[in-house]
Amino acid sequence: MRRTVILCGLVMALAGLVLLWVGCGPKATSEPFVVGGIFSITGPASYLGEPERNSMEMVAEEVNSKGGVSGRPLKVVIYDDEGDVTKARLHAEKLLQKDKAVTIIGPSLTHTSMAVLEITQKAKLPLISCAAGLAITSPAKDRVWVFKTAQTDQMAVNRIYQYLQKQGLKKLAILTVSTGFGVAGKEQLLTQAPKFELAVVAQEVFGEKDTDMTPQLTKIRGTEAQAVICWGTGPAPALVAKNMKQLAMTIPLIQSHGAASKKFIELAGDAGEGIILPAGKLVIYNQLPDTDPQKAVCKEYATKYTAKFKTPESSFGGYAYDALRMLLIALEKSGGDQAKIRDELEKIKKFVGVSGVFNMSPEDHNGLTPDAFVMVKISNGQFKFLD
Repeated sequence: MRRTVILCGLVMALAGLVLLWVGCGPKATSEPFVVGGIFSITGPASYLGEPERNSMEMVAEEVNSKGGVSGRPLKVVIYDDEGDVTKARLHAEKLLQKDKAVTIIGPSLTHTSMAVLEITQKAKLPLISCAAGLAITSPAKDRVWVFKTAQTDQMAVNRIYQYLQKQGLKKLAILTVSTGFGVAGKEQLLTQAPKFELAVVAQEVFGEKDTDMTPQLTKIRGTEAQAVICWGTGPAPALVAKNMKQLAMTIPLIQSHGAASKKFIELAGDAGEGIILPAGKLVIYNQLPDTDPQKAVCKEYATKYTAKFKTPESSFGGYAYDALRMLLIALEKSGGDQAKIRDELEKIKKFVGVSGVFNMSPEDHNGLTPDAFVMVKISNGQFKFLD
């Protein structure tokens, strides 16, 4: 009798342990993967950050509707840095300490990305920037935990200079914004000019919130410049276009990829006609041949984005879209371990994105080539493929 009681007790104890294990199992696996986002959703660069936030939320919603990542929900926690370095740093600390993010996507701008990467590098947390500056990921040996999806300013300048060389234009004036994006662009414009036998005959700078560029443009008008290259983001580049028209300056105006959005066309109005710039293929995807691998990806993104947000798709939103889609691959393979996420991102090859075909490596944490850009011209309020 006593033996029977003991055996029954053992069976009940084992059953209790099994129930306890089963009860704990789903709770552990149902914990979400937390991915942070820091974007310039408001402020002068809102036309970058708003579509980036939208795109990140759109992908997360789609993933969760299909059961999450490896059976776990995807939770995105997104903050607005307003283009401010101090706020970007504070948000990065919050995502690390409070939200326990396994990766951060963003920021939108070069200078805010440079500030945030100082924090994420020390914390050994993967960061996938949506900004253009070459220094964000270069050299890769010093940016071990940093990746980015935006084409670099180095690539943009290369494509612009190829175009100018073909047109026989050799004397240039450059007008650059005083932010990190402008400083990095200016460095590339000056460094690469001799390689293409081009001369920079005037250098002017403007502030991100300036409302009149006529003083700088008047100086440029008095030089031998055969073209003006404007390097900036936000409303200011559109103002440069308007001021040039007011001054009756007829030499070509070339914008950076920071103006590659329908918002820029809207802001520039009639003054935007004829402007040339490098852009990702999204802005002219319907003009691409069906054999181009990016055409289908760009079409899918544009269709989903416009249907959900009732507003035009954006190349800048594409940066966040590509970032989260590549991160999903890394999450599936890593189980959420930060070091393994980093390793898996570095292994990504032949990933066809909105912004280009990515081939990451230990030496290259951007994974794109100048072919990720096409040269376009604004004609009748639309981007037209040039080269």
